[in-house]
Amino acid sequence: METDRAPNNVTTEERPALTVEEALENLKQTQDLGLRYYAAWWLGRFRVREPIAIEMLLAALEDESDRTPDGGYPLRRNAATALGKLGDRACVPALIRCLDCEDYYVREAAAQALAMLGDPSAIPSLLKFLDGGVEAAVGTSGKPHLIQPYEAIIEALGALGASEAMSAIEPFMAHSMEKVQYAAARAMYQLTQNRQYGEYLVEALQNDNLQLRRSALMDLGAIGYLPAAEAIAETLAENSLKLISLKGVLECELGNRNAETTLLSPESERIMTLMDDLL
Repeated sequence: METDRAPNNVTTEERPALTVEEALENLKQTQDLGLRYYAAWWLGRFRVREPIAIEMLLAALEDESDRTPDGGYPLRRNAATALGKLGDRACVPALIRCLDCEDYYVREAAAQALAMLGDPSAIPSLLKFLDGGVEAAVGTSGKPHLIQPYEAIIEALGALGASEAMSAIEPFMAHSMEKVQYAAARAMYQLTQNRQYGEYLVEALQNDNLQLRRSALMDLGAIGYLPAAEAIAETLAENSLKLISLKGVLECELGNRNAETTLLSPESERIMTLMDDLL
């Protein structure tokens, strides 16, 4: 899954600081594609919710100038991600249209953005990708990924509370790729609150593959699975990722407490102690 990165393999820390006006101007110009790509990322990263920014990012979803040698649309990818972060549900129809883009990574970014926006009107368009079940969810020859971004699609359906998708999602726990299995377990926990799915992800923290342990950490943080707190803290992975995961668990626990009390629960204190020990 792609991450938000600065163009031309330059880290974001090495890029010059921008103002909102400069970012918008860079996104509007057509000569330097790298500047446009970075501007789209920047507007999302710094949550620039001005109407003109959203309007320009929506226009970038239909950009034809920024193409990779294999036909991808880098600017569209960053624009979709940025729109998800900006929280304007008026963007949902445009992002749903992006699910039909020929670029796998645009479809992936659109699914992730729709999950962030939380609009259930996207559920039917996402659910159609699971037609054919696990048998249809196979890899593409010559590509480093499946034919569709199943991980992002399944996670989006879980985040959107798509209970009607449960019968389609659960079989993906038997998919050949572990990350897809984890996405299915994550979504099924969100849709059912059944501990068996949370425990499936806890077991994944013991995987020999570091990348898969990282993935399980993020999934457990996303679902806020409280019984995983100690296992998260003990996982053989970077402390920074364990802290992110525990932060998700803590936020879920705080969100579940009685609004009338200002006292921390013993569970919250336990998680904070685990986080302190990782600092």
